[in-house]
Amino acid sequence: MSKSKRNSHQTKNSTPEGVSRAKTARLGRDDIVHQKNEMGEVRIIGGDFKGRKLPVRQAQGLRPTSDRIRETLFNWLQFEVPGASCLDVFSGSGALGFEALSRGAASVVCLELSAQNANQLKANQQLLKAENISIIQADSLAWLENHTENPFDIIFIDPPFHQGLMQQTLDKLFGKGYVSDSTWLYLEQEKALDWPKLPDGWTCYREKTTSQVRLGLWCIER
Repeated sequence: MSKSKRNSHQTKNSTPEGVSRAKTARLGRDDIVHQKNEMGEVRIIGGDFKGRKLPVRQAQGLRPTSDRIRETLFNWLQFEVPGASCLDVFSGSGALGFEALSRGAASVVCLELSAQNANQLKANQQLLKAENISIIQADSLAWLENHTENPFDIIFIDPPFHQGLMQQTLDKLFGKGYVSDSTWLYLEQEKALDWPKLPDGWTCYREKTTSQVRLGLWCIER
């Protein structure tokens, strides 16, 4: 989930002497363009929607999973995604959920707290004319607590950083029956953190680190 950065610019009162009115006008126009372009994009890298670019809000704390990480993850899961039921617990940009759908997942549920982000996910769903994906605007932990679902085949857990949500999320997923012995769990967190505690018998099947991120695919020992 990426953080937006607003470029600072001089106000009229702080414009240095000698700066022409034309240059001041250009600064104003640049600022307007910047405000209008506060949208990023994610690119679907495989499957039916390969190459499609989806608009993403550049909101604070929104950190889309990168192309490289998604390519690694879906290589790990290449034989598991087709026909799978998937849950994206902290959907954000929707990069993981839409990628799974593109690669043949039977169904995808995306949970997203922000109403603006959820609306953008719904707009992207319409843009792709995608079926079998549900966008739910809700607090993820509250939704997990209050809903009853059959276990999912694949669960993506990529919470906002520095909020301590990973362990809480796993506890609810296991405690409320969203996880079965055949479920695959994808965890993405800050590089410096130790892995959270999972029930006995669960093991990290694949693991990788980048400069900032630690990612792992977990399953019951087979």
